[in-house]
Amino acid sequence: MSAVLFQGAEEHSTKFCYQVNGSCPRTIHPLDIRLAIYLACASGMLITVLGNLFVVFAVSYFKVLHSPTNFLLLSLALADMFLGLLVLPLSTVRSVESCWYFGDFLCRLHTYLDTLFCLTSIFHLCFISIDRHCAICEPLIYPSKFTVRVAFRYILAGWGIPAVYTAFFLYTDVVENALSQWLEEMPCVGSCQLLFNKFWGWLNFPMFFFPCLIMISLYVKIFVVATRQAQQINTLSKNLAGATKRERKAAKTLGIAVGIYLLCWLPFTIDTLVDSLLNFITPPLIFDIFIWFAYFNSACNPIIYVFSYRWFRKALKLCLSGEIFSSRTRTIDLYQE
Repeated sequence: MSAVLFQGAEEHSTKFCYQVNGSCPRTIHPLDIRLAIYLACASGMLITVLGNLFVVFAVSYFKVLHSPTNFLLLSLALADMFLGLLVLPLSTVRSVESCWYFGDFLCRLHTYLDTLFCLTSIFHLCFISIDRHCAICEPLIYPSKFTVRVAFRYILAGWGIPAVYTAFFLYTDVVENALSQWLEEMPCVGSCQLLFNKFWGWLNFPMFFFPCLIMISLYVKIFVVATRQAQQINTLSKNLAGATKRERKAAKTLGIAVGIYLLCWLPFTIDTLVDSLLNFITPPLIFDIFIWFAYFNSACNPIIYVFSYRWFRKALKLCLSGEIFSSRTRTIDLYQE
């Protein structure tokens, strides 16, 4: 009898993250399901890290890829790679175990890095849209207007603004003091939910909405101009026509990347806004699905490049074949047909 009571008490205790008052409830999945989720998340992390690592390596190594657009792609790949390397491992444990076991310091740091890398991605996509708009709509002045120096300024802004913005919210008490009447108490111990209040989603929304609005507006204009250029391309010289076609191809590929970004992030963003108005009614499982759907975007860009960029496929082939170790490989023209 005592053994049965002990077993029942043990089963009851495992329903909470910690054996303290106010502990978060813990959702316990069967072992086979937990292992399957860990395996799926590990595979996603591996694709995210290795795929973006190759983008960083290819753009850094091959001299022909040293262009303003590709430097922006390199910086975007760094943000996605660091997300997979530094954020997703702890996010995986939190999602599978439904508890945060890594302490307050790592909770705040994890939230900071998560927000930083995600905002950096959208800023870079916005800047790449500006670059493509200039290349397609103003091709004659593009080489002098969007130089490598300008690209590095955009990269600095793409990392600096999210870093300062996120640090302001997470490492200062200015917002917490100003909105203290609307701040909720931490819902439970073991949740790692910082600034849990009805304004958090609305404070982050402009950082998502305005860059997206800029990207959509620019790509609508790019589409109109590119369509007109396609009708005139037969009157151009062969070299100019080839360059124009390559710029349009790059714009199309990056337009796909922006579309997938919106598709991945809109569910999480909309849910965050609506949930704050409805007193946070979204079930934890659904919220986790939205978060991981957004994380999935970081693995998408290298996959898009494989199917869209000839230079990416050629660089990948050179690496896999071992030709990358030849001293002449660095100067190969990856754009040559």
